[in-house]
Amino acid sequence: MTIEKYVENEATVFALSGWLDTKTAPELAAELSGLDAGIKSLIFDLGELEYISSAGLRQLVAAHKMVSGNLVLRNVRPEVLDVLRMAGFDRRLHIEA
Repeated sequence: MTIEKYVENEATVFALSGWLDTKTAPELAAELSGLDAGIKSLIFDLGELEYISSAGLRQLVAAHKMVSGNLVLRNVRPEVLDVLRMAGFDRRLHIEA
């Protein structure tokens, strides 16, 4: 997995590509741990994310807990969206397919 981090309109964006699974989830955890406490807006651009496992889902939950404002999942591919829906994330997170 590759992680590109940048700022867009006062939001921190993580553009993820590849697989977010048990092997790569610690990379995302390390990036998230480097964020300022009380971050207000976080966007995950998942347009290039091909697969997400339960370990990846746990990282999204961790990110959701640390954001004091808005968390958005955008450009979600259909195969990843299916997993998010099965886990019930579509009822708790803002998803832009």
